[in-house]
Amino acid sequence: MIDAERLWERLMQLGTIGRQAGGVTRLSFTPEERAAKDLVTRFMQEAGLAVREDEIGNLIGRKEGKNPAAPVVLVGSHIDSVPNGGDFDGPLGVLAGVEILQAMNESGVETEHPIEVIAFTDEEGTRFGYGMLGSRALGGRLQIEELEAQDEEGISIAEAMRKNGLDPAQIDRAKREPGSVKAYVELHIEQGKVLESRGLSVGVVKGIAGPIWVKFTLDGEAGHAGTTPMTMRRDPLAAASEIMLVIEREAARTNSTVGTVGKLQVFPGGANVIPGRVEFTLDLRDVDEAVRTRVEESILREAKEICERRGVKLLVEDLQRMAPVICSQEVQQAALAACEAEELETMVLPSGAGHDGMQLVDFCPVGMIFARSRDGISHNPAEYTSKEDCAKSAAVLYRTVLALASPSPR
Repeated sequence: MIDAERLWERLMQLGTIGRQAGGVTRLSFTPEERAAKDLVTRFMQEAGLAVREDEIGNLIGRKEGKNPAAPVVLVGSHIDSVPNGGDFDGPLGVLAGVEILQAMNESGVETEHPIEVIAFTDEEGTRFGYGMLGSRALGGRLQIEELEAQDEEGISIAEAMRKNGLDPAQIDRAKREPGSVKAYVELHIEQGKVLESRGLSVGVVKGIAGPIWVKFTLDGEAGHAGTTPMTMRRDPLAAASEIMLVIEREAARTNSTVGTVGKLQVFPGGANVIPGRVEFTLDLRDVDEAVRTRVEESILREAKEICERRGVKLLVEDLQRMAPVICSQEVQQAALAACEAEELETMVLPSGAGHDGMQLVDFCPVGMIFARSRDGISHNPAEYTSKEDCAKSAAVLYRTVLALASPSPR
């Protein structure tokens, strides 16, 4: 069914676009992204698909079904990248989607439902600090005022869209209506070490962890490092350090929650100055929203106690909240049956990273298939999934999509 060589060759061709310093950089609405879209358009046309771009710039290839009015089975991912990223995060899902539809066309396979493969616009959010633009628009979650977010050069999303021939005022036309999509399926590299640790090529995703991004600001009292006794200090960095240990402890207790302090700023930042202010971010994730909430509450309660004890003022601000997504049982069962048909041992596991499917859950069932990542590395030039694992996971995607796009047995 799957032409492993063709899929691999296309992955390698796409990986040449935006190549620099060993990795790939393809940010949204840039010449590199445009070149990548043009190449994938050619692949879609070679696969015999009808190709179009919607009002947010999502690239879509359609294989018609016996019933063109039936809800579409949507499969895909993204082709934008983080700075100096890898070849597989996103592109595997898009190009595997193209491959399975080309394989169906070459074999004369017809399905009741139409099938579309989609390359979503700006999943990563690197350029504007606001990701999943394409899936947000398709899911009806993107508001026109959000297009005023700017990149480091002061260019807004709206302005970048206009430069690329898109009209920001038309983004509502990219929205799909409830009932128009039967299911969304995404093949993606795991970006973790679970499958590799179990010796498995393919996994079936049970849910996508929802992230909370919170900013902590701690105000204490700056002072001379040599003349202020330890017992008289109001050091916000010492308080922040205690809070970080609480984050580590409370997240680890659940065996499912992950908490990360990824950004830390100390003011004024002198080697011989007790800090007066500290700011840091917390990324807190879990597939179970109730568990995530309990962990967050414990962290905030102890943070307040630590700051009160140390005479430090605490301000906590929400930056982003995204609900976890439980994957559709229908899609999970189709993927598990596909693994069995391919004689592949598999497992069900959560996704710690966010994906476009999170934006589609309001109007269609969502599911994901994972391909093994070597050493769990992602967002890095060393990111790698073998040719064999790409082919095996694409074969599972083929059978999963075929089952979803075929009429249900009576």
